[in-house]
Amino acid sequence: MAHAPRNSVLAPGVNLYSRSSSYSKKVLYKRKHTKTAAAAKTTPAFKVVDVKGGKNGGKRTIPAQKASRFYPAEDVPQPKVSRKAQSITPLRKTITPGTVLILLAGRYRGKRVVFLKQLESGLLLVTGPFKVNGVPIRRVNQAYVIATSTKLDISAVKTDSINDAYFKKAAKTEKAFLEGADKKKAPLAESKVSTQKTIDNAIIAAAKKDAILVSYLKSSFSLSKGQFPHNMQF
Repeated sequence: MAHAPRNSVLAPGVNLYSRSSSYSKKVLYKRKHTKTAAAAKTTPAFKVVDVKGGKNGGKRTIPAQKASRFYPAEDVPQPKVSRKAQSITPLRKTITPGTVLILLAGRYRGKRVVFLKQLESGLLLVTGPFKVNGVPIRRVNQAYVIATSTKLDISAVKTDSINDAYFKKAAKTEKAFLEGADKKKAPLAESKVSTQKTIDNAIIAAAKKDAILVSYLKSSFSLSKGQFPHNMQF
């Protein structure tokens, strides 16, 4: 004898048990659901059809599936062609080779450095020099410097060998990343050490012509209470 359904209807569209409760009560999660993969249909790419007319050859081979009259547009994104030539950021009029700059950001903020030249990337090439205040040859964005009225004669400094590639670091290999590279910092290349010493000696020789210029480069820039940089003349 058939029994009454367990999941009785309380109202049209509302049952006593929810779908998840019915699934649990029927223990459907223990049943194995197997799907039989349909056999792949092999359809020929071409078919032969009869052609009426005595002069048409009688039979003709045509594609089995007729090509669609419509086709989707190409969704491959195409880069926009820009006619703008990449140009170097124009240098501020107050920044010229030999100008003493004050760094406003980064590891050496507050230090005074000497501007050497502008690189192809638009960044400024500066140095402390390292022997005076510990700032090595580095690149700086001109947005984060204050140009002072103090200038040095750096005509004897040779910076032709320094460009943006000079600061490029060797990329870490995937093997070194997975194995865990040593935390010890790699020693600086001898060529860079000699370049730093050569530039430092030339700048220090030019700075010693003034009695207080070396001490000025050693000192750090800072503001005291009541001092406002926009009211100062550097």
